[in-house]
Amino acid sequence: MTDTSASATHTASDFGDVVSLLKPRVMSLVVFTAAVGLIVAPVSVHPFLGFCAILFIGLGAGASGALNMWWDADIDAIMKRTQSRPVPAGKVTAHNAMLVGLWMSVLSVAMLGLAANWFAAAFLAFTIFFYAVIYSMWLKRSTPQNIVIGGAAGAFPPMVGWAAATGGVSIEAWGMFMLIFMWTPPHFWALALFMNDDYTKAGVPMLTVTHGRRTTRKHIMVYTVLLTPFCIGLGFTSIGGPVYFLASLILSVMFLRGAYGLYTRAEETAEADKYIAERRVFKFSLFYLFILFAALLVEEVMRNLSIGLENWPVVI
Repeated sequence: MTDTSASATHTASDFGDVVSLLKPRVMSLVVFTAAVGLIVAPVSVHPFLGFCAILFIGLGAGASGALNMWWDADIDAIMKRTQSRPVPAGKVTAHNAMLVGLWMSVLSVAMLGLAANWFAAAFLAFTIFFYAVIYSMWLKRSTPQNIVIGGAAGAFPPMVGWAAATGGVSIEAWGMFMLIFMWTPPHFWALALFMNDDYTKAGVPMLTVTHGRRTTRKHIMVYTVLLTPFCIGLGFTSIGGPVYFLASLILSVMFLRGAYGLYTRAEETAEADKYIAERRVFKFSLFYLFILFAALLVEEVMRNLSIGLENWPVVI
C-alpha cells in the first residue's frame, strides 16, 4: 500500500513538472489571444474545429516554452525568479525538455494544418522558431533590444488564430499584432526594473542592465505613448466598436499615468517602498491586455446578437 502510494505521488509530480515546463501562465495568454483572433475573424469556424485549432496553438506555445527552458537552463539556475523551474531544479533534464519541445512543435504544427489550414500551420511553425531561435538563442543574450524585437513572438498568436479561421491575414490581424507588439516592451521592462539583480547576475543584457533604471523608465514612457494610437486605433477597424473604444481610452489613460509615474519617480526611495510602482505597472499591464481582448470578444458577441435580432421573425 505504501509503495503504491509513493509511486503514484512520484508520477503525479513528474506530470506536474512537464506541465510546468510548458510555461502554463504564458500559454494561457497565448491561448486567449489566439482564441480571440479566431472568434472575431469574419469567417465562421465549426466549434469543434475551432477548439482543436486553439488547442494546437496552445501546444505550440507550450513547445516554445519547453525549448526556451532547455536553452536557458544555465541562466535560469542563476536567477531567483526561475530557479524553481523544472530544468534548473533537476526535475526534468535539459535533454528531455528539448525532446518535449521538439515533439510538441511537430505535433502542434501538423495537427493545426489538418484541423484548420496549412497557412496557419506554417505561421505557427514560424512563431515557434521565432521564440525558440530568434529570441531565446540569439536576441535575449546579445542586445538590450531583445524584448523589443523578440516581442513579436508573443504578438503572433492572434494572427495565427485569425489565419486558422480565414486562411490568411488582414489589417485587423495586424492591428492585434501591433497592440501586443507595442505592449510588450513596457510590460517586460517594468518587470525588469524590479528583477534587475537577477538579470545582472545572469548576464542578460536587459535595458536595465546595460543602460540603467532611469533610461529604462524613459523607454517605458516612450513605448507606452507609442502604444496608445495602436490601442485606440484598433477600435476603428471592423472588429472594434464602442465597447472596445471606451475600454481602450480608459486603459490607455491609466497606462500612460502609470508610465509617467515611473518616469518621474525618484530613484532614491525608502527600502519598504522600493519597486512598488514598478510592480503595480507590471500587474496593470497584464490586466490592460486581457481587458482589451475581452472587449473585442464583447464586440463580436454584440455583432452576432445584432444580426440575430435583425433576422428574428416578426409576427404581426
